Amino acid sequence: MKMKFTYKNSLEYIYSTVSLILIFCLLSLIEIFKTFDLQAFTYKVINDFFTGTLIGLLFFPLYLILKYIKKKLGIIVIRILFSIIVIIQLGLIGYSLTTHINLGADLLGYSWSDMYTTVTASLSLSFLLILPFIVVPIIYLGLNWVFHSYGERINPKILLLAILLFGSLHLFINTRNKPALQNKLNFLFSDIIRAKNDNALASQGSLSFKKEYPLEQASKNTKDVLAPFFNIGEEKPNVVFIIVEGLGSDFIDEGEYKGFTPYLDSLTSKSLYWENFVSNAGRTFGALPSLIGSLPFGQNGFMELNPLPKHNSLISILKSNGYATNYFCGDESSFDRKSNFLEYNGIDKIIDINKFGPGYIKTKENSGGFSWGYPDAEIYRKTLSEIKDNKQPRLDIIMTLTNHEPFDFPSKKVYLEKVERIIKTKPYLEKNKIDEYKDIFACLLYTDNSIQNFMKAYAKRPDYANTIFIITGDHRLIPVPQKDNLSRFHVPFYIYSPMLKKTAKFKSISSHSDVTPSLVSFLTNNYKFNKLEKTTWLGQGLDTVRAFRNIHSIPLMRYKGSINDYIYKEYFYSDGIMFKIDENLNISQTDSDQIEVISNSFTDFKRLNAYLTTKNKITSVATSFKKPVYEFTQQQLSTIKKLTKGLDRDQIFLLARDLAFKKDRENSRLLCNYILNDLPNYGDVRTLKGRTLAWDGDYKNAEIELLEVTNRTPFYGDSYLALMDVYWWSGQNKKAVKIGQKALSNKITDAELGYKLAQAYNRMNNAKDSNRIIDSLIKIYPTNTEYSNFKKSLKK
Repeated sequence: MKMKFTYKNSLEYIYSTVSLILIFCLLSLIEIFKTFDLQAFTYKVINDFFTGTLIGLLFFPLYLILKYIKKKLGIIVIRILFSIIVIIQLGLIGYSLTTHINLGADLLGYSWSDMYTTVTASLSLSFLLILPFIVVPIIYLGLNWVFHSYGERINPKILLLAILLFGSLHLFINTRNKPALQNKLNFLFSDIIRAKNDNALASQGSLSFKKEYPLEQASKNTKDVLAPFFNIGEEKPNVVFIIVEGLGSDFIDEGEYKGFTPYLDSLTSKSLYWENFVSNAGRTFGALPSLIGSLPFGQNGFMELNPLPKHNSLISILKSNGYATNYFCGDESSFDRKSNFLEYNGIDKIIDINKFGPGYIKTKENSGGFSWGYPDAEIYRKTLSEIKDNKQPRLDIIMTLTNHEPFDFPSKKVYLEKVERIIKTKPYLEKNKIDEYKDIFACLLYTDNSIQNFMKAYAKRPDYANTIFIITGDHRLIPVPQKDNLSRFHVPFYIYSPMLKKTAKFKSISSHSDVTPSLVSFLTNNYKFNKLEKTTWLGQGLDTVRAFRNIHSIPLMRYKGSINDYIYKEYFYSDGIMFKIDENLNISQTDSDQIEVISNSFTDFKRLNAYLTTKNKITSVATSFKKPVYEFTQQQLSTIKKLTKGLDRDQIFLLARDLAFKKDRENSRLLCNYILNDLPNYGDVRTLKGRTLAWDGDYKNAEIELLEVTNRTPFYGDSYLALMDVYWWSGQNKKAVKIGQKALSNKITDAELGYKLAQAYNRMNNAKDSNRIIDSLIKIYPTNTEYSNFKKSLKK
């Protein structure tokens, strides 16, 4: 039976589309309700109509096909799909209200695991949080019902004409360069398309340059600008980086929200301080590669490149000159693949959430059971307990954590009270704005106080006099609204040291990527260092001119997958719009005739970025101490792809475990290696790999893997149990006792560990210690027959 379709028998589809558009408009009104502006709302409605109309046109063929198959099927499926779209739009608005940016191509730059970690850290699950995601789709379906019930009163031709008319206004009124006014769903997909087009543009042609290694230049070309400010001694100085989460210049010195970082404010006159300094990325993923390596971005951030291109860094260069190199943080170092980057560069020690142990208190968990890790004061305390004054120079990199959602920290009530007192004594502060973000300003006070206490404690150390401290923010914190796109990157930068013979404030613009070039130049020119013949830095070095100027071209990656911002001379090019930068790093839109020059320069950088990272052309000679990573044959990659399709890392681990139990240990280990390439600290995975090796009788490699687990995650109990089994099966009872004692010293209180240790003592004919341990277990577990039977066997 053939069916003739007209607008009359497709009114139900038109009603569904109109309902979708109206929901978009309602959500836009809610989004800007607090700061309602008629012009902004008008633009948002125009964009909502365009997006809704576009969605309606895109899905109409599907509706017709389904309706042809079964009359009611078409509209049922469409209403379900549009309800899902409404839920997605609501989620995107929630994201925008929290972060003050639209979600775009950065979605492609994060793994599901990383996204889950970030979202659960920022939100506490509750009925009130979930309620809008139930109510809004119900309102959408309710609008459908209203149109279905009373739609005959509306002329369908006029309705259709109105939709098309309002939907097309978007094409004639230019609102597309203002992301805040765009429909969130439209922005998401258009930004992903834009990012893919950028990548295609950057890689057009042969991706070749006149020089095979375009960044390569003589090391003498990086001028030593720091030496005039320092007293130079014989001993190589220690270098301590403090990379403060979310520390933007808006909260420092004379910033818009000044007054909540008194200690850091006091350092601006005691340091080399750059007022107009920028991070190269708008999120934490870009801090280490830029600051420590002066490296390009790749497509989604340098650390996301796998394998990492050959490169040098401050870590590898200082390590090759006798430095001990350490990294300290309070969260999981594998997040954003930081540990992969650090290990590539031969870092000696990584202290992260896995290595704090007893005596340190984590940030309390949210309602979903998630905690980022240890707060700032605990990170500094752990750092001070780990660094040794053994006359070996050190590079210590500290990344803080607390100044991030959910902005929870010890003694929060005390700091909230301090915020109230500051508001009362500083009339220039807008009380309403501070009250809205009171938790964040209290957090800034805690962050600042934690740095002060660390510096006070460090000042008591004998190596303090020969230490250079570098303090900066990874990016400006996100939840407090920023005045413009450049504000997101504007961070303070201090070089503070007892070695300074004079201090200075600089208005000239520099960035994170200029730090390592200047530090390497300073150290190699003034101390007994192996001379570098060539360097391959992206940055040119710090500018120490006190007056405002910019001699750098600075690309900025706002988020993973988005190189949308560029600083060129005194101009800021953002989302295709030109701005003039003033001496306080404020910007104003301009119609400069430089736009073509700047646009071409920006495009040239994108091509360079693609060439360097896809062709492995950063350097030909690296001083890095790359640890082996797992490399796979084409056949293995095919197996991995087949086995892991649609699975996240945790699900792949469960599959690897099932394969191991089914005695397919080769493929089990293959999947383990695949996971460990991205998550080297995943203790369960490496322990499983070690156990499968032991089950196959390869005790030597089993021991290597399991000891690696105890090194990376010393407070994870299963690895010790697995090691004790390996030593039992291989007849290495002394090692079994030693590793058992180490586990106990790390407060591993698993009863099974004690039982295995008692057995190991017994195998060594040490009845005294065997009895002592089994007696303590029986006291706790008096009904355990296995323990009782073992005790009886000892009596014999």
